[in-house]
Amino acid sequence: MDENNQTIEERKENDKQNLVETLKEMPIIQIACKKSGISRATYYRWRQEDKNFLRQSEDAMAQGFEFINDMSESQIVTLIKEKKLPAIALWLKHHHPRYGSKIRSYSPVTQREDLTPEENSILLEALKLASGGVIEKESNDNNQERVY
Repeated sequence: MDENNQTIEERKENDKQNLVETLKEMPIIQIACKKSGISRATYYRWRQEDKNFLRQSEDAMAQGFEFINDMSESQIVTLIKEKKLPAIALWLKHHHPRYGSKIRSYSPVTQREDLTPEENSILLEALKLASGGVIEKESNDNNQERVY
């Protein structure tokens, strides 16, 4: 009976390692389980019972995601070489600061009476640096400046 239990344990460990290796190439649990011949319920039970398997499976999935990311990036580069505009735009949007998403906010700043002219100048310079843009002043009829 001991020999039979040892064989079962060896097969179980082999199944776990096979599943871990499959997750490295396909980090989708349902598909990896199916390819390995292991049910999802068994996979999750093993994760609860065996902390080493839990760690190995999480590491394998992280490697799998990196693998898929590398493959995807390779395909995007191939499409860029074929002059496919959507691939070019996608690449530039995520890899070039001039083409990426830009957050723009507008909130008018008015000169406050409690700031000295020097403090106001420092505040305007700080806003200009923080916004990455140009801060413009506009004078109205009452000689009051308004900042945009």
